[in-house]
Amino acid sequence: MKRIAILTGLIFIICDIFAQGELLEEDNIFYKNERTFAVVLGSNGLGLNYRYGKRLTALRKVIYEIDFASIRHPKEIQLSSSVYLLSSRSFVFGKLNQFYSLRAGIGLHDELFPKIDKGGISIRRYYAFGPSIGIAKPIYYNFEIIGYDINGEPYIESTVVDKFQNSQHIQSSIISGKASFFKGFDETSLIPGLYTKLGVMFEFGKYNQTIHAIDAGILLDGFIKKIEIMDDGKDQYFFLTLFASYRFGRVIDAKYKMKRSKIDEIVTD
Repeated sequence: MKRIAILTGLIFIICDIFAQGELLEEDNIFYKNERTFAVVLGSNGLGLNYRYGKRLTALRKVIYEIDFASIRHPKEIQLSSSVYLLSSRSFVFGKLNQFYSLRAGIGLHDELFPKIDKGGISIRRYYAFGPSIGIAKPIYYNFEIIGYDINGEPYIESTVVDKFQNSQHIQSSIISGKASFFKGFDETSLIPGLYTKLGVMFEFGKYNQTIHAIDAGILLDGFIKKIEIMDDGKDQYFFLTLFASYRFGRVIDAKYKMKRSKIDEIVTD
């Protein structure tokens, strides 16, 4: 939640900085498609997004997007066994699976307040929905079996690589960290689902041809079976995410409306 608060604060700072600006000297774009990428910071994970926007009217476009994001359990806490092991790595105690969501959706994007000044801000709202695939990869841990010498000092007798649930029978062991990410890769499972997203976009780029924006919104993932992330018996069908993201990209297939000078206006009128 702290990450969401930080990015939300950035939105208001940007609004205050760019609220006033000189008039645009570029030709106005009255029809444009957009291609953008985003780095997403969510309340339960990080993600990447690609979006293509096709203009329907002057203020509306249809959007097509692809998301890939990690989904964490809210009770995850990073631990370390460095008290005993100099080479230990941090890990989440009791975590069973790394979980990701791959989404592909369609939606609508409406411009509520167009940008009229150079360095100004346009405000847009959007929603999207579509199918998603949950990707659950089992986590393996390095369990260090601890022995004691005649002086009572601990030492490592052996190392066992196993899942958290399967290792409850191991006595006098310490988790020194996760095993290789590729361990258990062949046990990865795919879970079909759906997602829906609602957000607001603040576009503050100085030039009409480029896009720089901050997104903020809410996203809901749902899957056909409960997702097991932690060994706490609280598996879930649904995951609610508050997110903020930095978006960048370019305008494509643009059509321009030439600005009229004062002389043109007098002659024409």
